Parts: sequence; structure tokens; C-alpha cells
Amino acid sequence: MNNKTKNKKGSELLINVTPTEARVALVEHGVLQEVHIERRMKRGLVGNIYKGKISRVLPGMQAAFVDIGLDKAAFLHASDIVPHTECVADTEKRNFVVRDIAELVRQGQDIMVQVVKDPLGTKGARLTTDITLPSRYLVFMPDSSHVGVSQRIEVEAERNRLKNITLPYVDADGGFIIRTAAEGVGEDELAQDAAFLRRVWAKVSERRKRKGVTLLYQDLALPVRIIRDFVGTELDHIQVDSSQTFEELSQFAQEFMPEIAQKIAHYAGPAAIFDLYDVENEIQRALGRKVELKSGGYLIIDQTEAMTTVDINTGAFVGHRNLEETIFNTNLEATQAIARQLRLRNLGGIIIIDFIDMQNGEHKNRVLSSLQSALSKDRVKTSISGFSGLGLVEMTRKRTRESLEHVVCGECPSCHGTGSMKTIETVSYEIFRDLIRLNSTYAADEFLIYCSPAVYNSLNGDDSHLLAELGVYIGKRLRLQSEPMYAQSKYDVVMI
Repeated sequence: MNNKTKNKKGSELLINVTPTEARVALVEHGVLQEVHIERRMKRGLVGNIYKGKISRVLPGMQAAFVDIGLDKAAFLHASDIVPHTECVADTEKRNFVVRDIAELVRQGQDIMVQVVKDPLGTKGARLTTDITLPSRYLVFMPDSSHVGVSQRIEVEAERNRLKNITLPYVDADGGFIIRTAAEGVGEDELAQDAAFLRRVWAKVSERRKRKGVTLLYQDLALPVRIIRDFVGTELDHIQVDSSQTFEELSQFAQEFMPEIAQKIAHYAGPAAIFDLYDVENEIQRALGRKVELKSGGYLIIDQTEAMTTVDINTGAFVGHRNLEETIFNTNLEATQAIARQLRLRNLGGIIIIDFIDMQNGEHKNRVLSSLQSALSKDRVKTSISGFSGLGLVEMTRKRTRESLEHVVCGECPSCHGTGSMKTIETVSYEIFRDLIRLNSTYAADEFLIYCSPAVYNSLNGDDSHLLAELGVYIGKRLRLQSEPMYAQSKYDVVMI
């Protein structure tokens, strides 16, 4: 495959890997739709399994704090001590009686838990005792006798076929959920998945015998996890700019997903991989509040710890007929932009959308229908309410990991938390990526980096080993110079 070719007709994963972080971009028809970032020093915790210890029981909150070895205690609610609810119908879930937390756990008790939400803001990680281990086609559920089938597999005959194939692999150790990706696959593939998951669980069970708080299982690193969870037949290409990661992904695919092995290519083009499809600039734009619409209207997106609000405005768009038609068309266009921005920014929790007021009931229904259709492409679970009396639409989007803004930005010290700015870590990694890009393009003996005092102090202090590692990685000497007048996000790199 020609690495310079940009296939705007399909979907593609671009994987950028440096010594300090991995970034994955999903591009559909030439447009960036999702960004996933994982930093070596701060890997996500979702999916990790721990042997923890109950540090405090809170009867008033019906919850407990659990020590899993992090700086901040993790949170376990009584409702998250219900086993394997994935296999239970919604009507049955409503009939569950959640027992009192004091009957379920006690202070000092050892407990096996899994992280379902990363720490967000001031909140610790969210836990469950409902342990699951995912692979390509199956999810293993310890101590369960059930076989569940993904609701996205709709044909009853196929659901029954998959269930009949999987049932013989259920025993005292546990049961399975059949994932959407299993649709159409044969018995051999499912058998291999089941055997693989049992081997993983055997290792977890062995580690559980260790004394004290300990990590029992860590989910895969981002590039491999994306391949496992994300890849479908509709994905045309996977390009990765790291030769080492390319080899790792190729080996993983050949062993577990041979049908996609030929889609993986090592990108060695002259431009940085995230310069394809303007991904780097799209990420920068996704950090701003304002989103321009093609019609001249725009969105204003504000994110707080409690919720996200989206405000739609007509802007310069005055339409060609009447005001009601202009408002309707702006709202209709906004639904597509909102769905994309939720995925791109990884916004979760409660989301309030303030559409421009519409008097026409049919227009309201069409706008809601358009929003639901646009959100159907989202892999993350969403739920939408109708218009409230104030003309607001409330929706929720499942939140498990930090939003894009929270990953790359922090509170602005000048505005007391009302705004955000790129963190020292983010700026440092931008410098690293620029150094790698320049080194692959130009011949220089060394690089001189001009940066803000805060970034200088970090790279010359606690994170000096990262700069040293990068120097070894690109084979060049790297020097820092502090510039007192530089804002935290500003830097320059000079080739010497």
C-alpha cells in the first residue's frame, strides 16, 4: 500500500507512537472522528483487575472506599456488587433488590474488583465486583453460568447458533458474553477465544493468592486494545508509524485476528502520520469552545465536572426563506456536528443541548430523529430525552475515560478554573513529537529547545529522563533554554 495515499472513501486507523505516549485517530471518509491518547506515565485503569482492601464503609452513601494501591481510594457502590448484569434483561435488572452495603462488605476485607471508570477530576476510580475479561469474540465472566449475546446481533437464528456453539465451554469457572464481532464466525474461532480467556483467568486466579493489595490483570496497551475492540470489517486500513508497534500489532493480528493482518501497514512517509487528513490541527480545534458550521452557524461547547452544555447559534446564517426555516436548518446541521464532537472530544456524563427555539412540532421531531441517527454511529452507549418545556434536550453518554480536554489540558491559573490550558506534560510531548519529525526530515547535529520556565523546570528536573531517552531514540544531543516571556504552551526548536 502506498503510505501517501489517503483513502477518503473508507475508514482508517492512524497510530502514532513515541517513547512517551501512543495516540490513535479514527478517520472516516477523510474526516477525523475519534482520538484516543495513552501516556506511558499515566496509563488508563479501565479494565484492570485488583485485589483490593475495603478501607472505609459509608452506609449513608451505600458505598465503600477501596484501597487498590492508588494515591486516591477507589469507589465501590452497593449496586456495583451485583454479579454479571450484562446477561440479564432490562426488565429483570429493575427487579433487583440492592442489599445494604453493610451486609455486603466490611472494613479491612479483601475484595477482587475491576475498574469501570478512570479517576475523573476529584473523583477516584469507579469499581465493580462484576469481573469481565474481553477478547476478540467473547467476554469471560468468572463464576457465571450464563451465555449472553450482544444486542447488536439482531437475527434470532444467528443468536441461537452462536449461543449453541458457546454453551459447551461454560463450566464452574464461568460463562461468556458473545460480542458483536462474533457474528458469522465459526466454532474454531470461538473455541480458541474461550481457551485463551481461560488461560488468562487461570493467571489471575494464581496471582490472587498473593498477600496484600495487588494488580491482578492489566488491560492491553492502547494500540493493541484498539485493534481488539475496534476493528471491524468496515475498517479499510491501519497505519502505524512505529516499526516496533507495527511488529507487535502484526503478531497479535496473525495470532488472534488473521483476517485483518493484511490491513496493518508500517507508515514511513515524509510527513508525520497525524499530518494526514489534518489530524493534528483537528485535535487542536477540538480543544476550543467554538465549532463552526458550514452554514455560518456555530456551536459553543462548555465542559464542567458536572455536565457538558452545547449551545447552538445561527451566526451569519440568515437562510433564504423565513426565520423558522433558518432555525430548523441550523439545528438540523448542528445534530451531525454534535454527534461528531461528542466522539472526537470523548465527552460523557450528562449533556444538555440548547437548540435554537423551534415552534414547529414536526421540525422538533426531525431534529431529534437526526440526532439519534447521527449518534447511532457512536460505539459508546447514549440515551436521549425529548425536548423539555424550556426547549432543552438532555442526553447521557457513557463515560469511562477522561475527555480529550482533560487528557491534554489543565486548569488555567490566571482565571481560577474558569478556563483551561495545555498541561506541562502535553507541551513536553508536543516538543518530543516535533523533535522526532524534524530529525526524520533534516540533518542536524543537535537541537536547542526554547521553552517556558515551567516546561524547562520539568524537563530539566523530574522528567529529565524522558528528554534523555528521546535523545537516545533520535540519536541527537538535546539542549534546553528557558524563556521567561514564553507562555506555558509556547516553544521553539532550533536545529544546530
